[in-house]
Amino acid sequence: MRALVLTLMLVLAAALSARAEDAAARAVIEAQIEAFRTGDLPRAYGFASPVIQQKFGSPEIFGHMVEQGYPMVWRPSEVVFLEARESGGRLWQEVFLRDAAGRGWIADYEMVDEGGTLKINGVHLREAPENTVRAQGTVTVA
Repeated sequence: MRALVLTLMLVLAAALSARAEDAAARAVIEAQIEAFRTGDLPRAYGFASPVIQQKFGSPEIFGHMVEQGYPMVWRPSEVVFLEARESGGRLWQEVFLRDAAGRGWIADYEMVDEGGTLKINGVHLREAPENTVRAQGTVTVA
């Protein structure tokens, strides 16, 4: 009986920890998108992992890359958080984004833990299937 209670407690603790990490990832992604919207490039750059920061070298270069290469991240007209999952020891957060032209995209954000703070280590994009539907503030990929 004790083993069952201990197992249940460990499962519950893991579930709560995962939810907290999911919420932290969402907060980071939302904050970066808001920083892009307001043109606060140093703040947006601050949410990127050290690997990404080193790759681009400055907030201005990073911002230019996002504006030119990821306009759906730069100025989305809609943002809906989808599933979060762990793979390879990393947290991945899927986000549905709608661009200015009305096309839907699925952004798969790779999150890394840098000293207890989640950072964005990359975004993999794919166009959302045409049968992606919106219902009551959620997005369903059928």
